[in-house]
Amino acid sequence: MSQYLPRVADKMLGESLQAAGAVLIEGPKACGKTSTASQRAATVVRLDEDANARAAIASVPDLLFSGPIPILFDEWQTEPRLWNLIRRHVDDRQQQGQFILTGSATPRDDVNRHSGAGRFAVLRMRPMTLYESGHSTGEVSFAALLAGEPQQAQSAPLDVPDLAERIVIGGWPTLVNASVPQAQRWLRDYIRNMVEVDIPALGHRRAPANLNRLMRSLSRSVGQAPKLSELQKDVAGETGPVAFETLAGYLQSLDRLMLTDNSEAWPTHMRSRTRLRTAPVRYFVDPALATSALGVGPRQLLGDLKAMGFHFEALAVRDLRVYAETEGGQVYSWRDANGNEVDAIVSAPDGRWAAFEIKLNPDDTDDAAASLLRFAGNVETSRAGEPSALAVITSTGYGYRRPDGVNVIPISTLGP
Repeated sequence: MSQYLPRVADKMLGESLQAAGAVLIEGPKACGKTSTASQRAATVVRLDEDANARAAIASVPDLLFSGPIPILFDEWQTEPRLWNLIRRHVDDRQQQGQFILTGSATPRDDVNRHSGAGRFAVLRMRPMTLYESGHSTGEVSFAALLAGEPQQAQSAPLDVPDLAERIVIGGWPTLVNASVPQAQRWLRDYIRNMVEVDIPALGHRRAPANLNRLMRSLSRSVGQAPKLSELQKDVAGETGPVAFETLAGYLQSLDRLMLTDNSEAWPTHMRSRTRLRTAPVRYFVDPALATSALGVGPRQLLGDLKAMGFHFEALAVRDLRVYAETEGGQVYSWRDANGNEVDAIVSAPDGRWAAFEIKLNPDDTDDAAASLLRFAGNVETSRAGEPSALAVITSTGYGYRRPDGVNVIPISTLGP
């Protein structure tokens, strides 16, 4: 049995169990939800594997609730009736930290499923960050950045070829020590199973060939905001373009399996009257899904550094999302009609925010810093507040704060 590697979510799960009767952990398959939940659970019920447990829900459901707590119900969405049963037990017992649910798909809308407000805490998990997989020193603390504290770091341990490998391998726990060929084979099977098994299991009849074309189209557009009409053309096969409703269904299927992780536009007040773009910037939940869908490896990335820059951005945004969760925050994008943009903006519930430009080439740091300063000068800070941090995430070098106040962060020095 492989050794459990600590996750950023460990602390959040502990806090959630102290605050709510049940905790729902959501995330794509194989991102480590069950392993993390099992560190806390006293009883484990694997609903996707245990036919007897599924049968008990209909006949003798109270048997499933008789074990020591916390009770983990793994892949709960395979039996959506479980939601209301857990809700009732939370109400009856009036005790915190009773149940943990893990799910790798959003169940179909069910009018009989009551709200879990006040009973369920929700925790989102993603594949491992570079810090969690042991590929970042964590010298630069995201929490400290959001608190406005200057950060420093020694030279980054990973170089650009190393980062190309981490992009292709991704943050899947089972692949932490895998070689590139091993990871590529695993990811091909992962995508094939999603397209041929998991999406049909949601109750949707989707053409696998169309879904594969959509995956490739989204992969070519990673870190961008493609128009739906462009995606429609890319998905078109021998039968011609797909209907908008069909494309929307495909995108919804990927979203329900939590394979996509898009950045919505940051809703803030700007001094400029330039029209802001509201289309989401599209990403997969892990950069390795994009490179796998495209069939490219480290060599191809290193041979096209412009394309690698987009996948490097996806790597950095994945890690920022995980660290933002620890502060209750979200990652947004910002773009205007004149072509100005900011790659990532983290906004926390208490009003703190930080803006990040992501550049593979350290030589682009000056231009990226100037862009961040122009953007910050355009924000209506009387409403949005001053930024806690402006930062350029890059590939190599040292971590430090520039004289203009912009932080420079090599990605393999960033941690929670």
